[in-house]
Amino acid sequence: MKVLSLALLLTMITALPKGMAQDAVIRRLQTESLRPVKKYIPDSLIKKWKSGGNYTLTIGQGTLSNWAAGGDQFSFTINTILQLYSYYCKDRNSWDNTLDIFFGYINTTSLGSRKNDDRFDLISKYGYSLNKKVNLATLFNLRSQFIRGYTYPNNVKTFASTFMSPGYIIFSQGLDFKPKKNLSVFFSPLTARWVIVTDPELSRRGEYGVKPGTKSINQLGAFGTLTFEKNFTKYVLYKTRVDLFSNYKTNPQNIDLFVTNVLNAKIGKNLALNWNLDLVYDDDVRLFGAAKKSPGLQLKSIVGIGLQVKF
Repeated sequence: MKVLSLALLLTMITALPKGMAQDAVIRRLQTESLRPVKKYIPDSLIKKWKSGGNYTLTIGQGTLSNWAAGGDQFSFTINTILQLYSYYCKDRNSWDNTLDIFFGYINTTSLGSRKNDDRFDLISKYGYSLNKKVNLATLFNLRSQFIRGYTYPNNVKTFASTFMSPGYIIFSQGLDFKPKKNLSVFFSPLTARWVIVTDPELSRRGEYGVKPGTKSINQLGAFGTLTFEKNFTKYVLYKTRVDLFSNYKTNPQNIDLFVTNVLNAKIGKNLALNWNLDLVYDDDVRLFGAAKKSPGLQLKSIVGIGLQVKF
């Protein structure tokens, strides 16, 4: 058919006067050049993964209150935060992974001592889309620290925590509601949580809710987590995460709380002001009060200025 069409076109052109034939050819070539060209893109080349991270090194001032992992009320800090993410999305499937690593050097003013403060937090969440805003999701969370931490009751240095002592593991199946791109609300009425205490001394003392001499406790309950991120301007970013857990087995009305907030304001290409605020309430951590046998709200606040690199 294409050969016949071309022959017919040539016949019509040759039948025209010479000048008109040249004009017809030019107009036909112009028309052909304006047609969009469709490119075939193999499925293997479509980007399914999105990965990156953020690193900050901050010099500032820290304030702690009832911090079970160890700390004093006022301190000078050098703090580093490494935040990594890797997101996968194809068709109705998604897989979100984040790893936050916090490490700080603390020079305490009350005791003139020097020590470290750290935490790592891994979240992996797989989702299957039920509609544009709701996913059926499975969530895994591991949270602990790398090195030893101390408390100072009555100005006495006391060993309080170390790697996987405590460690918190959550495995949960629920619904993930995403009304907006920067907001996620996950809820599960049936969640398994393990509190791990691998250190022999802390296990023998029965810290963090485990029975003395044992290294873990299993809890069954309801779990919810909210994550929110907001760019107020291209220079100011706020991120928050709120975790809530109710243990069906023991005092379900006493809800465990974990909140982390980050406010970041860029003041240069790689320079930023940072404020990190963490709030923790764990009904099984009974280290506070006059008798040091009651739970309490733990607070850690760090304000500083430092280097920021995105990749």
